[in-house]
Amino acid sequence: MAHQYRPPPWLRSGHLQSVWPSLFRKVSVQEPVSEVLPTADDDELHLDWHRQGSHRLAIISHGLEGHSRRPYVLGLTRALLAKGWDVLAWNFRSCGGVMNRQPRFYHSGATEDLRQVVRHGLAQGYDTAFLSGFSMGGNLTLLYLGEQGERVDSRICGAVAYSVPCDLAGSADMLARPSRKIYMQRFLKDLRVKMDEKSQTFPDLIDVEDFGSIQSFHQFDDRYTAPLHGFRDAADYWAQCSALGRLNDIRVPALMINAADDPFLSRKCFPESPSVLGAHVRLEAPRWGGHVGFVEHGHDGYYWSERRALAFLRGVV
Repeated sequence: MAHQYRPPPWLRSGHLQSVWPSLFRKVSVQEPVSEVLPTADDDELHLDWHRQGSHRLAIISHGLEGHSRRPYVLGLTRALLAKGWDVLAWNFRSCGGVMNRQPRFYHSGATEDLRQVVRHGLAQGYDTAFLSGFSMGGNLTLLYLGEQGERVDSRICGAVAYSVPCDLAGSADMLARPSRKIYMQRFLKDLRVKMDEKSQTFPDLIDVEDFGSIQSFHQFDDRYTAPLHGFRDAADYWAQCSALGRLNDIRVPALMINAADDPFLSRKCFPESPSVLGAHVRLEAPRWGGHVGFVEHGHDGYYWSERRALAFLRGVV
């Protein structure tokens, strides 16, 4: 395969790949221009603009408990800027260091927020747009494109999504395994801080008295995500918001890159059937890469995932 990823032998571990960038990667880009985008329900989205006068815009969606200045977002931003793109990296509600105003926060199917960001971005006069997302942001990106279907804006040239938990129920099962406890505890620790703050603002809606008993996304999504966002329970949320069932509705070129050793992803996150992928989605499953890893030690500081995105864009723009 022309775009095969081959890390050095000592990085051929899904767990090491998943934690290495967070611990050791530093990416420098010029300070972005921040913007606050009001929403129709009296809330707001916080955006980071990296502008250089291009007519092409890339929109990047981060992962669970991430934000617009994580190394993986900045790494792709730097690579795209070098190829002449403007970049808009946005923060999900409650992410980026600013708590949102509504009881709701963010979830894997909040495509109404991505839809508003895309519309706002394109309204600035761009004639071409590219979408990319990591982990939860990858699911959100593909779900949005599936929902748009034939109505997708003609200026959107394609999308690349990395480490996509497109089977949310299966991924929740994976993270509930004892061997994944370190990841689950980290997510719950971060989410606990947010739910504590929200419980102080909305004490009648959000109760955190026994939050410590929560050990999985099954429990967290049942107790918080589902009721706060209009779903019956966790299973209903996962069923409605998994991108897997909407991939064949996508009508622009889309590349989904899921490493075979990703500790977060279930078997269903590697669909091979044309009836599932549809005519426009391609799955690449490198043997290594972990979860939002794909570490590379090149002289230019790029990771393989960023090189792959640039190669994809050369084929669609």
